Amino acid sequence: MKGNKGRRRRSDSVGTMELKMRNLVMRFVRDETAATAIEYGLIAAGISVSIIAIIQGIGSRLNTTFVSVVAGLR
Repeated sequence: MKGNKGRRRRSDSVGTMELKMRNLVMRFVRDETAATAIEYGLIAAGISVSIIAIIQGIGSRLNTTFVSVVAGLR
């Protein structure tokens, strides 16, 4: 026992590591910052798809208008 003074018992260090791992896993499970970032990304993707669809619709109507104006000027 003289040489073991100041050393931790193996069971204490294993219990401490288990507690640290459990705390790490619980923090990971409770962390919602990545979910929020994904939600914002999905919202941005939906908005961009809507904008592209609207611009394509407006673009084809503008093209028709310009073609009729050019035909009227000839």
